Amino acid sequence: MDKVLILDFGSQFTQLIARRIRDVGIYTEILPGDAPFPPDGKALDGVRGIILSGSPHSAYEEGAPVPDRAWYDCGLPLLGICYGLQRITMDFGGKVGVLSSREYGKMNVRLDRASKNLAGPARRGFEALFDGVPDSIVGWMSHGDSIEKPAPGFQVVASSDNGIPAAFVHESKPIFGLQFHPEVTHTEHGFRILENFAAGICGAKREWTMTRFLEEAKATLVARAADRDVLLLISGGVDSTVVAALLLSCLDPERVHLMYVDTGLMREGETDEVRITLDALGARHLHVIDAKARFLSALAGLSDPEAKRRAIGDLFITVQKDETVRIWDSPDREAEAFLAQGTLYTDLIESGKGVGKKAQTIKSHHNVRSPLVEKKRAEGKIIEPLDRLYKDEVRALGRLLGVPDRVLSRHPFPGPGLAVRMPGEVTEEKLAVLRRADTIFLAELKSRGLYDRIWQAFCVLLPVRAVGVAGDARKYGWVCALRAITSADGMTADVFPFEMKDLLEISALITNRVPEVGRVVYDVSSKPPATIEWE
Repeated sequence: MDKVLILDFGSQFTQLIARRIRDVGIYTEILPGDAPFPPDGKALDGVRGIILSGSPHSAYEEGAPVPDRAWYDCGLPLLGICYGLQRITMDFGGKVGVLSSREYGKMNVRLDRASKNLAGPARRGFEALFDGVPDSIVGWMSHGDSIEKPAPGFQVVASSDNGIPAAFVHESKPIFGLQFHPEVTHTEHGFRILENFAAGICGAKREWTMTRFLEEAKATLVARAADRDVLLLISGGVDSTVVAALLLSCLDPERVHLMYVDTGLMREGETDEVRITLDALGARHLHVIDAKARFLSALAGLSDPEAKRRAIGDLFITVQKDETVRIWDSPDREAEAFLAQGTLYTDLIESGKGVGKKAQTIKSHHNVRSPLVEKKRAEGKIIEPLDRLYKDEVRALGRLLGVPDRVLSRHPFPGPGLAVRMPGEVTEEKLAVLRRADTIFLAELKSRGLYDRIWQAFCVLLPVRAVGVAGDARKYGWVCALRAITSADGMTADVFPFEMKDLLEISALITNRVPEVGRVVYDVSSKPPATIEWE
């Protein structure tokens, strides 16, 4: 099967590049940025082109990731994005330096189609890469460094309004560079540019589908775990439910054990929803564990977000181990069993677990960086069949597996639950307040026809009280923040543009029905610079 290889230098958007190209039916694989050429195994089989990803590093700094020079000489078309463009510049003898004014967010980019310096292969490559793209587009930038001097043989073919080089082509080789990120939804015609590179310049065939991914995922699971017990920690959300459906579709249901841990940090009515859904999928072994008291005890006195995530992650695995030994009545059987999780690639890369070693931690996910999860992973006892997918791809996979739409359409919910929607210490009283407010918010979105237009919406209970008036009495009530965002993949997000009438009415309902809440605010921060969750 034809494919495009991506060398990962630690960018938060590496997998997003891969996903965009998969969207047009072309398979992609990701290798560490310092992978040798030729890479081990069959990584080069079917490769039609190479992409160098972005990076949190500066190309000129000591220890910055550097690709094997042989990648440049292999003859395959090559596209550098952001850091990739800067890396190519330095490796071919150009100069990269620090900008006096950094470029972050949307910037106008102008293509220089009228350049008299473009001729021959450079002209043909430029027209092929930007086929169907207007001369002026909005590109999404995220860089503090820029090309100061192009490398010999390279022509700058686009610039930002600030005069910063935004794209280049080589005069004779199929090597291209973009300073902006074509993979994010904010870049106009960005997907077309990636498609032009992969399908046009590289000539890769469109042979990749979610049906094919499902076939390969099933084959991998059968080969790895057909004769072993598999335990899935299930939260009731989209990701873990799709993993449950996948496991039940290809493994012996008698060997698939689904454990739902009621942490006391869940949404209203979560346990009943989980039972109904998993029964319909054919689950034979669903173990519901009441661990509310244990989780509240573990979180007592903790305010730091990372400390809360670690405590929850460690206790998840501790509870799992205690309960599986009890259920199976065999420590040996528990030790040999696989642990399955609904980990997505966004979880891995935000936790600094990208393909290479250069990713930075944005936040720890309870099922990624917890020490006990790391131990299971080191033992080779972790199954994460969704770890190269994004949320919308998971939903597409779920539809193929017959997961009900009422589950697939649910907004994402974090593994640590309401604990990370409550900055500061977690208490039973505050959880009850947050749960009631959140239930009202989501119910109103559904009744107003807004729920399906929003990627994710939830309430956050702030660790402050504000003065208010109830009747004729003065009181201090909690402050509740509403969060609602739109997104294509969770990597970037915009604020949902509520009508003021809806915000006012929802606010009034929350303060009237949840007397502990005295004030409601709306979070208008996009991602970046903010994350979707508050912690």
